[in-house]
Amino acid sequence: MTASQRYRCQLHQSAAERSAETHPLTWRLREDSALIGLDEYLDKDGYAAVRQTLGSQSPQDVIATVKQANVRGRGGAGFSAGMKWSLTLQGGDLPRGYIVCNADEMEPGTFKDRLLLEQLPHLLIEGMILGGYANNSRFGYIFLRGEYIEAARAVTQALDEARAAGWLGADIAGSGFDFDIALHTGAGRYICGEETALISSLEGKRANPRAKPPFPGQSGAWGKPTVVNNVETLCNVPAVLRHGAEWYQGLSGGLSNDGGTKLYGVSGKVNRPGLWELPIGTSGRELIERAGGMRDGRALKTWLPGGGSTGFLLPEHLELALDFDTIGEQGSRMGTGLLTVVNEDQSMVSLARNLEEFFARESCGWCTPCRDGLPWTVKILRALERGEGEQGDIELLEELANDLGPGKTFCAHAPGAAMPLESALRYFRDEFERGVTHPRGAAHEDPIPVGEV
Repeated sequence: MTASQRYRCQLHQSAAERSAETHPLTWRLREDSALIGLDEYLDKDGYAAVRQTLGSQSPQDVIATVKQANVRGRGGAGFSAGMKWSLTLQGGDLPRGYIVCNADEMEPGTFKDRLLLEQLPHLLIEGMILGGYANNSRFGYIFLRGEYIEAARAVTQALDEARAAGWLGADIAGSGFDFDIALHTGAGRYICGEETALISSLEGKRANPRAKPPFPGQSGAWGKPTVVNNVETLCNVPAVLRHGAEWYQGLSGGLSNDGGTKLYGVSGKVNRPGLWELPIGTSGRELIERAGGMRDGRALKTWLPGGGSTGFLLPEHLELALDFDTIGEQGSRMGTGLLTVVNEDQSMVSLARNLEEFFARESCGWCTPCRDGLPWTVKILRALERGEGEQGDIELLEELANDLGPGKTFCAHAPGAAMPLESALRYFRDEFERGVTHPRGAAHEDPIPVGEV
């Protein structure tokens, strides 16, 4: 095994457990986690959806199938991919736009897209070809997290192979459809996961979010209609168009109204962290069991259902279906579907401080609540962590979390930061109260200036 293979993401499902009928994302993956090149991909039904779709179905037919399958965005928002595509400006006399793959995977605790990028990049390329065809695009960009060096190598190789074999470029599969893709590696900022900030960065500008409307589907990259989809979302498209919407809907096995499977994962203090492709709607309890349970026999205290910008849930929520609507009803979000577990010994104050430090550091600084509010939460949490909090600090944290909530900032960065803080205060207030030891107005020095967060 090479050094690069040793550090690849591991899927905790053997080849015998996966088939094309039940695991559309991962059935092709090898046991040794090696990169699947073009020849092997073609042997495993690769680009069959392109041959089947281009020239025989209209772009409107493709959009209708994806919409009927209820492919919801796997980047965290859960918006219908088919609906997003249907809102993109189209027509022969309209300017041709772009399809952009959001591969800037920087959500804390999330590593699912990395698996697909490093081991199965041709699946993403096929999904982008189909997405480009549906959305009147003749060019696509893969906006890749700069730290994903191995993924960049794999994607570059796959693009070169696809272009040399005629799967990218002019007249793909004799259909008359021209399409090509460029890889763009980012500079490593979490805010680029927001689609309009990503577009700004792609254009060579500072990665600030943009006002909406206009939405990217009307005016995106360089003013052209632009569709931005997550890696996992696009990787679902070939199977949907190959086998149909009804088949895709059936993959959930009745666990959810959403369609398909999901790349779920578990990290934190479990015995076997990793990834699994399972029917969407699988419960958190099953995932933790697949991860070998809690490490060292410690009890589960709380868990994040899908990355650092989701709200904490309790052990009593483990039986819930992990889908967008069910988790949303509990005041959290499914997000990326990768659980982070917390055991009984871990401090919620320290966890909250660690998360808020990340969000404060990654803020683009464009709007006041985010630019000033997040460092303020960090300063208070550091004081509480040291046992030097003041009377009223917890109430101030609650007020700040409210001020950072949905609709009060320019993009979703601050609301995402507020969700774990608000839920930690709601469920574990006593831990924060133990850090209050000073009367209101007492000075407590912060050893690190807020501006350096």
